[in-house]
Amino acid sequence: MDIIFGRNKKEQLEPLRARVTGRIPASLQGTLLRNGPGMHAVGETRYNHWFDGLALLHSFTVRDGEVYYRSKYLRSDTYNANIEANRIVVSEFGTMAYPDPCKNIFSKAFSYLSHTIPDFTDNCLINIMKCGEDFYATTETNYIRKINPQTLETLEKVDYRKHVAVNLATSHPHYDDAGNVLNIGTSIVDKGKTKYVIFKIPATVSEGGKKGLSPLKHMEVFCSIASRALLSPSYYHSFGVTESYIVFLEQPFRMDILKMATAYIRGVSWASCLAFHREDKTYIHIIDQRTRKPVLTKFYTDPMVVFHHVNAYEEDGCLLFDVIAYEDSSLYQLFYLANLNKDFEENSRLTSVPALKRFAVPLHVDKNAEAGSNLIKLSSTTARALKEKEDQVYCQPELLYEGLELPRINYAHNGKRYRYVFAAEVQWSPIPAKIIKYDILTKSSLKWGEAHCWPAEPVFVPTPGAEDEDHGIILSAIVSTDPQKLPFLLVLDAKTFTELARASVDVEMHLDLHGLFIPGADWDAGKQAPSREEQDRAAERRVAPRS
Repeated sequence: MDIIFGRNKKEQLEPLRARVTGRIPASLQGTLLRNGPGMHAVGETRYNHWFDGLALLHSFTVRDGEVYYRSKYLRSDTYNANIEANRIVVSEFGTMAYPDPCKNIFSKAFSYLSHTIPDFTDNCLINIMKCGEDFYATTETNYIRKINPQTLETLEKVDYRKHVAVNLATSHPHYDDAGNVLNIGTSIVDKGKTKYVIFKIPATVSEGGKKGLSPLKHMEVFCSIASRALLSPSYYHSFGVTESYIVFLEQPFRMDILKMATAYIRGVSWASCLAFHREDKTYIHIIDQRTRKPVLTKFYTDPMVVFHHVNAYEEDGCLLFDVIAYEDSSLYQLFYLANLNKDFEENSRLTSVPALKRFAVPLHVDKNAEAGSNLIKLSSTTARALKEKEDQVYCQPELLYEGLELPRINYAHNGKRYRYVFAAEVQWSPIPAKIIKYDILTKSSLKWGEAHCWPAEPVFVPTPGAEDEDHGIILSAIVSTDPQKLPFLLVLDAKTFTELARASVDVEMHLDLHGLFIPGADWDAGKQAPSREEQDRAAERRVAPRS
């Protein structure tokens, strides 16, 4: 496991031409931009958790059948402070850091007080967000970092709190057809209330004929949901949207704010203040986008932990939403670096298996319906919603598939009826071993896999002008536990799941988390590629044949 999780990865600052085998479709032009942890040790200090590692951006630029790779660490304030000190001095969620152990008692006391309401890290290692014409590296704190998608240069730091009162925010926003961004964050004890704040960032802003103004300065609160507990809000990683509604799960995986406030002085991480309450329920909040208010009926289901929503849509008076659900929070525990050792395979069997589940929620509840009656009459799902007293409805999901994670869809179908899920298959282990295309309609699947290969989240790129939902390309960055096998960009036909090409690079590539594809039409992908002379020199120096 050390080859995947334990080693710090080197940057590839200049574009490196990949060795392409097979044929990349001529229609595929643009850049796959990815984000994930790449450095887990600074000097003699080491992070506790894999999700704490310093953000390493990397990209594959595709132009006219050729591929160029580059990578660069996000130069966040966190990165700069750690590197300058040659030790970890900025806390991450699973690692509490103490900047100066030699401070006197009064300085230490002041540090403890300043951590009561912590100023979280700007180590934005989870995803990439598009906002207007700009791109941002994101994490789950109040900070995002603007980046140059061509050079991977780190630009300005943005604090959501200057625009909306949130201490935390997801790395999985949604985009409407106009490019407006919808996201959700947690506001901790603001004016005596803890709430979940849904906010909107416009795609473009113009004032007095001026264009190109920053959309972030014009973000607005769309609506808010009061936390069921003032001092223990729910942890969440994503949410769902349909054309008319927003789906938010308040799950019993909760943060203890009082414990977080004293974590620094007690010498424990913020992650230790996060606990799964299996005796509690998961509450399903449905917000009407037209009124910006939650629907009045109280929906709930059994305790579970959801990191990724897949999709949601409306059908015949019902709202259907699909998620990857776990029975508990054991997945997070598994990724402590101490568990990513020779016993990893055995440790991983102790985690709950991620399951693709479909929930169905009636948008209009008949008050005269008998208690215990099923309010879902759809023939397309076996999911149930059972009427209870006092306007409560208990939702029982339909199990669609066990053993997949990191789901993606054709985003043109986001919030709409859809058929295909592209994901990493993780049978009996949370580590991806194959890429899967799951057909929700036929309950069938297609898979790609190769020995010693660990695929990243598969990204669907539609073929220009395509009408079929699965007419396009799947891209995935593949790393290998076999030192003789170079990492590569995999190119699959999304319809047949056959390999079209792979682009191998002689670099130390990291296992990433999330990202997006920037079509060539959005910006000049050619600017990222080196000149022909530079390409030839790079080919002579760096390109090695596939093992």
